[in-house]
Amino acid sequence: MINPKLAKYRNIGIMAHIDAGKTTVSERILFYTGVSHKIGEVHAGEATMDWMEQERERGITITSAATTCFWRDHQINLIDTPGHVDFTIEVERSLRVLDGAVAVFCAVGGVQPQSETVWRQATRYKVPRIAFINKLDRVGGDYFNVVSQISEKLRGNSLAMQIPIGKSEDFSAIIDILTKRMAISDAEGVVTWQDIPAEYVAQTNELYEKIVERAGDFDEVLAEKYLEAQPITVEEIKAAMRKGVLDQKVTPVFCGAAFKNKGVQLLLDAVLDYLPSPLDIDAVTGINPETEQAETRSVDDAEPFCALAFKIMVDPFVGSLTFVRVYSGKLEAGSYVYNVAKGKKERVSRLMRMHANKRDEVKVITAGDIAAVVGVKDVITGDTLTAEGFPLLLERINCPDPVISMAIEPKGKGDNEKMVAGLRKLMQEDPSFRFSYNEETNQTIISGMGELHLEIIVDRLLREYKIESTVGKAQVAYKETIQRSIEVEGKFIRQSGGHGQYGHVWLRLEPKERATGFEFVNDIKGGTIPKEFIPGIEKGIREALGQGVLSAYPVVDIKASVFDGSFHDVDSSELAFKIAASMAFKDGLAKGSPVLLEPIMKVEAVSPDENMGDVMGDLNSRRGRILGMDAAQGSQVITAEVPLGEMFGYSTALRSLTKGRASYSMQFEVYREVPKSIQEEIVGKKQQ
Repeated sequence: MINPKLAKYRNIGIMAHIDAGKTTVSERILFYTGVSHKIGEVHAGEATMDWMEQERERGITITSAATTCFWRDHQINLIDTPGHVDFTIEVERSLRVLDGAVAVFCAVGGVQPQSETVWRQATRYKVPRIAFINKLDRVGGDYFNVVSQISEKLRGNSLAMQIPIGKSEDFSAIIDILTKRMAISDAEGVVTWQDIPAEYVAQTNELYEKIVERAGDFDEVLAEKYLEAQPITVEEIKAAMRKGVLDQKVTPVFCGAAFKNKGVQLLLDAVLDYLPSPLDIDAVTGINPETEQAETRSVDDAEPFCALAFKIMVDPFVGSLTFVRVYSGKLEAGSYVYNVAKGKKERVSRLMRMHANKRDEVKVITAGDIAAVVGVKDVITGDTLTAEGFPLLLERINCPDPVISMAIEPKGKGDNEKMVAGLRKLMQEDPSFRFSYNEETNQTIISGMGELHLEIIVDRLLREYKIESTVGKAQVAYKETIQRSIEVEGKFIRQSGGHGQYGHVWLRLEPKERATGFEFVNDIKGGTIPKEFIPGIEKGIREALGQGVLSAYPVVDIKASVFDGSFHDVDSSELAFKIAASMAFKDGLAKGSPVLLEPIMKVEAVSPDENMGDVMGDLNSRRGRILGMDAAQGSQVITAEVPLGEMFGYSTALRSLTKGRASYSMQFEVYREVPKSIQEEIVGKKQQ
């Protein structure tokens, strides 16, 4: 049976570029919904949703925090996500399970690089969203400019639903265009409604017409009423706009200044009015591993239980917490679940509703819920949990590859095992973090999304696992590929009296477009190699991808086709063909004009006008390519593409060039070929 209460559920996330004010908005939401009785300020290190010590010290969000609150008889499951590019996996996995999102933009900064990243992520997972333009109390804030940027830069089909009254420090009230009334908030955030000032009537009426016209695109009855000049109610307009939001054809835009307690209650109303409930979302589709057929599960308590594990958190009091989004059925504490990816049955000992790092224990969770389960041990991010006998494998969460690495070793003698255990737990929590052991150098290598990401990992090792460690200089995660097609032969023949080994293959290696990965093709005709040996050939090539021939970096963007070979009736085996294929592949890499690829970052530097030339010159000296410049309130926003290897120490250089007045942000863009002279230098260093 479908739970009618689900119509009053909202599973939403707050997403934005760093420093747009996501956590401040979240803290106001918690205060006004009665979850917290004191507003926690980010700058004071008191934010409820930033519960980690590292978050409070730095004033940034590192891990997504989930909480439950109530507004106008509706339950809102809220996730506050990080804005820093190093923690983009937190946004990725949150958006994978959310029904809707609030995109927060800074009224001064507008659409920034990480705004574009989180918007793309939301589009990939088809998440309906509304926008909130924050910080209108700051000098240079421009609401209508950001509204147009959302349409132009993000193709977000933005539509202004409010009008701010006053600019910067004089920002005093908000006009709600649909009701044609003005909301004034006092210092405590208490809202009183008044008539619109006369000078805003014409602008309000003009924007009201735009909203009704757009709403008519999503509702034919409303469109007819509008054309025939019949009266239209606010509820009818909201219902039509809601259809447009659910189809991702329009983004209603709201405004405020969360820090000054302005606009947040109106934003909460908009969340209920426009964002979807679990009932508005399509039934989830997955693959039944037993039949290999697609199946669906609807948001119904009577259906078999099905949930996606989207986050793991190690709690010092209850152990490992697995955050799940329940898509169908219900789960009771003490019952069993089936981990479809691992093929294992596990017992759920307890169920929790989370409030940041605090917990409320519950006995049952049902379709539409976001909660945490305790007791399941062998679960990682992206695993599907179902009822026994009803397996369904849901689409996994897209996880970015690390772009930066460094060596780490414990300071204390005998702490190596403890350090590895700690790193293993951190990797279970964060799938964008990896670690490995390099046998050539006898070093443990940690890899992540940026310097800050690895700095936090090292800090958490010390605070949570009491392991002091030293780290080496950060290393860029280069990759290798080939530049030309090549055909190569691989033979593995061992004759030793009795049963021997015989594998013989011909491979064709071809370069592929960037970021398209590896592709294996079986082009064998006429049975020159029996089909039972083909999996061994693919396995041999895949294992060889781990180390290239230039500097032992992973090999990417390559197509390998097996098109010929021979076999021996007695001596041929899958192992022999695996070794032959691996030998041929490595030989082909060496002959296919191998080249190093380096991660290129999209950098946005905000510099005072007078320092613009110095900042651009410095970016050019770092092999940067300037993409463009935009003027913004006495500063210049310089956008460039720069190799990650040239960006180490950039924050210090930028501060010294501009006397501390400039700032920058960067995010991974693409892998590109390394210039020949730089490649020789990198290969030379690696071989030393």
